[in-house]
Amino acid sequence: QVQLAESGGGLVQTGGSLKLSCEASGSIGSDLIMGWHRQAPGKKRDLVAIISSDGGTKYADSVRGRFTISRDNGKNTVYLQMNSLKPEDTAVYYCIASKSYGRIVAGSGFASWGQGTQVTVSS
Repeated sequence: QVQLAESGGGLVQTGGSLKLSCEASGSIGSDLIMGWHRQAPGKKRDLVAIISSDGGTKYADSVRGRFTISRDNGKNTVYLQMNSLKPEDTAVYYCIASKSYGRIVAGSGFASWGQGTQVTVSS
């Protein structure tokens, strides 16, 4: 089992930047895929970005070009650099990890999840 701990959320103005971090612990292995989902008030949880164990990335259309996902395997940590933030980026951001790419994309309950961190973008 993998445990995930997020940090870095907060309040920022439109156009500002934030960087989220998620540290993994437990039975990590070398092939862990990691990502971020987010859930805005009254909406379903959606995929934001994924990073494979080899560094390959995938982004939601709504954040491509503004957000960058990266990982430091030595620190078992994944990051989400968020630039040019918009009010519609306001959400709780959840870190997710699994050895299954499909489970990451689907936001499966069989993946490991962090507790979530609030990001609020003021207009």
